Amino acid sequence: MAFIRHIRACNTHDATAFLPFAVNGRPVGHVRPAFADRVAGLSDAFRLTGGAAPLLDLLPPDPARRSQAVAEVVAALAAEGMVPPLRGEDFPVLARWGQPELLKIDRAAVPGFGVRGFGLHVNGYVPGPDGRIEMWVGRRARDRGVAPGKLDNMVAGGQPAGLSLAENLVKEAHEEAGLDPSLARAAEPVGAITYIFDTVAGLRRDTLFCYDLALSRDVIPRNTDGEVEAFELWPLARVADSVRTTDDWKFNVNLVVIDFLIRHGQLSPDHEPDYMDLVTGLRAVD
Repeated sequence: MAFIRHIRACNTHDATAFLPFAVNGRPVGHVRPAFADRVAGLSDAFRLTGGAAPLLDLLPPDPARRSQAVAEVVAALAAEGMVPPLRGEDFPVLARWGQPELLKIDRAAVPGFGVRGFGLHVNGYVPGPDGRIEMWVGRRARDRGVAPGKLDNMVAGGQPAGLSLAENLVKEAHEEAGLDPSLARAAEPVGAITYIFDTVAGLRRDTLFCYDLALSRDVIPRNTDGEVEAFELWPLARVADSVRTTDDWKFNVNLVVIDFLIRHGQLSPDHEPDYMDLVTGLRAVD
């Protein structure tokens, strides 16, 4: 068993199985041909071009009209079972992070259109006086639609439209771990992880913004939204062994934890044979 298998599992896709999805000719996602055909057949707001370089193009000139057109199509696709049941939470569609929002789309349809989804993960940890670190590990509730019963970060969530990362961090930290806003704001941004893989619903292209939050031992996370059934404080060596030898963690949390292990010296180039593959594999480029 090796750490690298988790990164490989999150980066398995066949680019030739997808067509570009564009907004006014600007590629922002990837769609399967049958999905593109159905979308174009449902709305004249989309155009499916032919020729040597076909693409599915969303035509309305402004974000509000694009969002409305996509919402109507996504509702029809959900009724037909071509996208999962709608989540009622809109994600932003961006050409890249930091650029203007092109439109909003229901979270459930993000993989179908192959647009990049964004989220944040917080590594909650307790530094010891001897330099040893313990990490707060959450176990997801058994009724979750994604990864029920799997191990998770102390705080994690998707990045919805209409909120800044800082605002979303405060919201998620309260919902998932019962943290006060002042404590949540102390979380330190430490980078981002990206990955790309095929799913039944389409192409997952995710960016996870990672944060570290050092906590005193008297801070005990408490879930408030039903997503986590329990928290445990683990020595970092136990965390590392669990990620390396088991599949007990939510698929993308493995990557966030591997990144933490590298940054905090638990994995080193002298003792981890896949060290360089781990470092470079955490940031897939498409």
